[in-house]
This record gives sequence, structure tokens and C-alpha cells, in this order.
Amino acid sequence: MTKTKRTKKKPFWERGYLGHGYWLGAERLGTVKLGPKGEWDGVYRWEAGNLAGEASSLQDAKRSVENAVLVGASQLPLF
Repeated sequence: MTKTKRTKKKPFWERGYLGHGYWLGAERLGTVKLGPKGEWDGVYRWEAGNLAGEASSLQDAKRSVENAVLVGASQLPLF
């Protein structure tokens, strides 16, 4: 008799055209966005759940998204 080990899906980063997305399967957990191509001001803007912020480096912005997802930041239902 063989045991099958169920593996827990891990979230992953996917690079996009003007940003990066943090995905778990088909669900997007957070994003890091850049400004318009010719007008980028050097600031990375991130969003995860109901939290958002800015960071000076891509690594810091990604870390902020990952921390917000670990905390479980999500929009509360209205009703």
C-alpha cells in the first residue's frame, strides 16, 4: 500500500508587462505595479487584499505583498 502525499500549493510571482502578480493557482493574491512606460517615477506600488503601499525597490514591494498575504489581509464582506 502506497501513501500519496498531498502537496500544498505555493504562491508564485509572475512577471507582467507593467507589473508583477502574486498568484495561488488561478487566484491573484496581490500585485506590484509600475507607472506608465515613459512616465515611470521610480516608485513601486503594491496591493494585497485591502492593503496598499509604495516601495523604493521591487524586492521591498514583493516582500510587502507576501507579508500582507501571510497576515491574511482581505476585504471584509459588506453585509
